[in-house]
Amino acid sequence: MHSSPRVWNTLQANRGQRLERARAALGESLDGKALPAARVRDLLHAVLECGDRVCLEGNNQKQADFLGQALAGLDPARINGLHMLLSVLALPEHLDVFERGVAERLDFSFSGPQAGRVAKLVAAGKLNIGAIHTYLELFSRYFIDLAPRVCLVAAEAADRHGNLYTGPNTEDTPAIVEATAFKNGLVIVQVNRIVETLPRVDIPGDWVDFVVQSPKPYYIEPLFTRDPAQISEIQVLMAMLAIKGIYAEYQVERLNHGIGFDTAAIELQLPTYATDLGLKGRIARHWALNPHPALIPAIESGFVESVYSFGSELGMEDYIRARPDVFSVGPDGSMRSNRALAQAAGHYACDMFIGSTLQIDLQGNSSTATAGRIAGFGGAPNMGADARGRRHASPAWLKAGQQARAGGNAMPRGRKLVVQIVETFREHMQPAFVERLDAWELAEQADMAIPPVMIYGDDVTHILTEEGIANLLLCRGEEEREQAVRGVAGYTPVGMARDKRVVENLRDRGVIVRPEDIGVDKRLATRDLLAAKTMKDLVRASGGLYNPPKRFRNW
Repeated sequence: MHSSPRVWNTLQANRGQRLERARAALGESLDGKALPAARVRDLLHAVLECGDRVCLEGNNQKQADFLGQALAGLDPARINGLHMLLSVLALPEHLDVFERGVAERLDFSFSGPQAGRVAKLVAAGKLNIGAIHTYLELFSRYFIDLAPRVCLVAAEAADRHGNLYTGPNTEDTPAIVEATAFKNGLVIVQVNRIVETLPRVDIPGDWVDFVVQSPKPYYIEPLFTRDPAQISEIQVLMAMLAIKGIYAEYQVERLNHGIGFDTAAIELQLPTYATDLGLKGRIARHWALNPHPALIPAIESGFVESVYSFGSELGMEDYIRARPDVFSVGPDGSMRSNRALAQAAGHYACDMFIGSTLQIDLQGNSSTATAGRIAGFGGAPNMGADARGRRHASPAWLKAGQQARAGGNAMPRGRKLVVQIVETFREHMQPAFVERLDAWELAEQADMAIPPVMIYGDDVTHILTEEGIANLLLCRGEEEREQAVRGVAGYTPVGMARDKRVVENLRDRGVIVRPEDIGVDKRLATRDLLAAKTMKDLVRASGGLYNPPKRFRNW
């Protein structure tokens, strides 16, 4: 008795059925690949099947918001059980799909604005989390075991053939579309406009199935803009410590900065304090970074030589266009960003990551997932992790590796610098240092296999606070590491429980460094060191090319 031969093209056949249903449902309102905005729900009802994996584009800036709203408005009696794949949960409709019963499972990276609501939906049993990923990890899984059946993405413009122009905010689009299109999924795109001729083709039309012109341009958040007026003198001091105690010490030339006023203070002291130290041309030359407005003075002074970006930043378009030697600019004059490639660059091509966090424990583990908030991590775990596959050497990488292995007979190798920069107390006087991360409690609540740690302590090389720098590379053993953390934790309960004798010994050995130990004069830590003190100063520094979003214009 012969078994029937295996069918090898079930995905192709299923794709054909979905396209046929769409054509039947839309009829004459479908013009090639374009359909009217009013018919988008009809399209989704036709092409989706219960239990589908659906990738909705939305990172921490650019959102396929029109398609997201349409998805949240579907009839749960017809479409339900969807498995959502999202980089970032930024908009209410990203969770409305769970509230309404259209979706039930979620794999994601970051949920900052919706973190509290995620925790409530998990507790209510309306949302089942597959995993909280880093961006690069989630993109990778699209090509392995989480290939989207349907993806909903956003682009700047399309032509009548479905070719896409993504402009400066390319971001996640290439990774999502390629993973979907080449696994016989369906690619649906919202665009700001449909035109005859595109400035350039970023995604070829034969990867695209349907295009809809959104009633209004897709939402984009100016996430990386920080008003210099809000930088405090404590942050100025911490920036001085970073520049002299870490950037100069290790000759860090290639790096990534996290978001925040701490790192903005560093960026704004490169043309002043760092230049006075003779560091121009020796540190912070090449960046994996969004076009931070706070970087403008450092670019103008010749300090920063190149920037490759994850995404763009509102108001920076004309400035980027005028600085093609620094940014990745196409023949059309607009920047090309790519979140997947920038994440890879931040992981492998950078010598250092420096960023902030919400909680740090005694071993240096840190997390932004705190009680009642499942925030996720974004790209920090890739930026803030030693890339163990790396093989090319640089002075910073080699020195960190030598310090980590001093006194041992291990095979020599380098080490990435991973710096956590935090004030000892956060807003509302919440201590940044804790004996035990809230992540343990969250893991129990959400039935996670492991606590949601953003950056593991064994990847962290330095912790920097207003008290000084703890160099964890020089610690020998768990106890020294714990005391080094306590030694820079200030007047928090963790800091008050330090063993003063051990901490002084660590300071003698250079494991803990106070400002005065490296000649950082606290009296000079004033806002006078900032190359720009207001948003208007940044506009002036750009020669009028930077056009800040309205909320940042106070003149």
